[in-house]
Amino acid sequence: MAKWFSVGFWEAIARIILRNRIFILSLIALFTVFMAIQWKNMRFTYTEANLLPDHHEVNEEYNHFLDKFGEEGNLIIIGIQDTTFFTSKSFDAWTKMMETLKTDKAVEFVVSVESLQKLQKNQEDETFEMVPLFDPKKEKNNSYLAQIEKELFENLVFYENLLYNKKTGTIRSAIYIDKEIVNTHARKKFIDDVLIPEIKLFEEKTGIDLRVSGMPYIRTLNSQNIIDEIGLFVLAALLITSIIFFFFFRSYRATFISMCVVIIGVMWAFGTLGLLGFEITVLTAIIPPLIIVIGIPNCIFLINKYQQEIKNHGNQAKSLQRVISKVGNATLMTNLTTAAGFATFIITDSELLTEFGIVASLNIVLLFILCLLVIPIIYSFMPLPKEKHLKHLNKTYTKTFVNWIEKTVKEKSISIYISVVVLLVASIIGIYQIRISGSLIEDMPKKTDFFRDIVFFENEFDGVMPLEIMIDTKRKKGVMKLSTLRKMDELQETISEIPELSAPSSIVNLVKYSKQTYYNNNPEYYELPTAQEQGFIMTYAKNATKGGKENLMKSYVDSTGQYARITTFMKDIGTDKMVKIEEKLWDKINKVFPPDQYKVTLTGKALVFQKGTSYLVDNLILSLLFAIFLISLFMAYLFRSFKMILVSLLPNILPLLITAGMMGYLGVPIKPSTILVFSIAFGISVDDTIHFLAKYRQELKANNWKIRKSVFNALRETGVSMFYTSIVLFFGFSVFMISSFGGTVALGGLVSATLLFAMLSNLLLLPALLLSLEKTIANEQAFIEPKIDILAEDTIENELNDK
Repeated sequence: MAKWFSVGFWEAIARIILRNRIFILSLIALFTVFMAIQWKNMRFTYTEANLLPDHHEVNEEYNHFLDKFGEEGNLIIIGIQDTTFFTSKSFDAWTKMMETLKTDKAVEFVVSVESLQKLQKNQEDETFEMVPLFDPKKEKNNSYLAQIEKELFENLVFYENLLYNKKTGTIRSAIYIDKEIVNTHARKKFIDDVLIPEIKLFEEKTGIDLRVSGMPYIRTLNSQNIIDEIGLFVLAALLITSIIFFFFFRSYRATFISMCVVIIGVMWAFGTLGLLGFEITVLTAIIPPLIIVIGIPNCIFLINKYQQEIKNHGNQAKSLQRVISKVGNATLMTNLTTAAGFATFIITDSELLTEFGIVASLNIVLLFILCLLVIPIIYSFMPLPKEKHLKHLNKTYTKTFVNWIEKTVKEKSISIYISVVVLLVASIIGIYQIRISGSLIEDMPKKTDFFRDIVFFENEFDGVMPLEIMIDTKRKKGVMKLSTLRKMDELQETISEIPELSAPSSIVNLVKYSKQTYYNNNPEYYELPTAQEQGFIMTYAKNATKGGKENLMKSYVDSTGQYARITTFMKDIGTDKMVKIEEKLWDKINKVFPPDQYKVTLTGKALVFQKGTSYLVDNLILSLLFAIFLISLFMAYLFRSFKMILVSLLPNILPLLITAGMMGYLGVPIKPSTILVFSIAFGISVDDTIHFLAKYRQELKANNWKIRKSVFNALRETGVSMFYTSIVLFFGFSVFMISSFGGTVALGGLVSATLLFAMLSNLLLLPALLLSLEKTIANEQAFIEPKIDILAEDTIENELNDK
């Protein structure tokens, strides 16, 4: 079976393709139409990337929190830092803007200065009432507005760091989006059609710059940037690859055919996303341009081989036959190794990466089939290439490059090995300097207004990324016990001491506010009640804000009174700092909350993302080892030699180590985007190895197993194609560096650099190893070369001539 597959399979494929040209082109056209129809099912993500498996403990804890308190990422904040805010003109414009936002069905409720409620003691009913802070009838009175400002900043301690920064005078409002629509298209519609226009209107009226942030707002604008960049990437990839392709081949015809092939591949990629129902995320958005970048090398190898055959003998039928039979097997293996590099993400058990791996690997295989079918068929209908189309095969610069490679391998093999050792040592040193980053916003576009607003709120209110602490008292109404409140207050004091976290808010703050209110709003009494005060103050507090949307109690305590939450916000910090913060918090939690009486959970979107990054890093080695294992199987099929597997892997592992070392020296952290680099680059860089060794195998057979002659013959023939494809891949992946997303920029730059190193490694180190090891790795059993069926070529030639 294996012998039939290696000897006759590709000749049979060539016959089928070239005998059924019209039928195959019709099938491709129908399939393309089908995939184009699937575009209507494409949808864009409305949530952050969840890097953890659904069954992971951190995800389960987060979902448990959502069950108790609902979506915690439904807060949009609007900030203003201007001394004229408490004047009639600005305040009136602010009031009108907030009234418009409040009445929108997407908004659950709003906490803002103009509609702020304050507690007031009702001795008759033994409760606290929520009364308006501001009288709308006096909004034109500047002196009255000054009084409101004074009362807010001096007396309403409860709202400090929640709605205002006392030191800088910054005011902010909290808009709570309906939790039912916060992860749907309705959220985007509200932000695009209502929120942003109202903000622009306010700024035009007053000349004051507003700051806007919060996870719903950030996600919406960030998703729009992803959508905008898909088209940019596709156009840029098409432009740069077509320019490079034309520069090498100097043929409009070859360039046009190749562009058509990869454009069809892009249509299939979009169709796959729609067909499988996968969301377009920051990762799946890069698949269409990836298809272009990876597809062009397929076209280069196939067209270059066709033109070489035409130059050698001028027979179109034999040339097309040999394009399929001689290059087909090697091209299949190169595409399978590339697909394997992407497919390894499927085993990470992360939904985001699994979907990326499925779509990318599937479309790379489809792209190979497309190239193998379309290019020979199209050329079969065309006249033979003219002499000017074949001139690139003898270009001076390519000859100079190949001659330099050949001379270096011949005369400076020791220098090659010394360079490898030096690079290896330097890379290992660099690897030890790599840091891990799990920031939720680090990769977001730095030049956008919404990112600058994130930095503003970090400076003013210590962050916008929610971190939640859920406390299970294990008994109903256990939260309102004074002992529990004191424990929570002690934990909040620890949180306040951590500079990367904002001042926390919880039921504790509301109880403190209740005591202050009981003592006629004296700020000195903003503290928990004593044991003696507990009875009468807690009676008031339990009735506070009963019913209505402004029920602050239900924001902090669940309906049973068993669960409480402490909410804080964190700055954009890395994984290392977060680990230290967690340790400090858990030290306090374990000390204050006995596990037999309380169960405490640390959660929130920012923490889930941090844990997801650590999870992916832990799985990186497994994923990469799996890629190496898969590709080793392909090598074993090709060469039937364990030694050859080792020789073929070494030149491709070295560039990965060099890239990892570069990350350490350049300060590029390990994060979800850069984690992708290694498996992707390894899967692609092995392509050059396969093409070179496949030709080397043919030359061994033709030259009676003469190692040196076979090595240099293989270098001369494949060196040009390897150079062409590596340059295309280098500039193709460099396209991603125009992205506004830091992770995509890092991905493009690192993969480009890795592939450049891989080209040099495969052209210098691999031949040097083959020459140094000589006959220990070459034998007839390890290199079984398929025979060309001359009769089949003659048959196809006659059929093509007849047609």
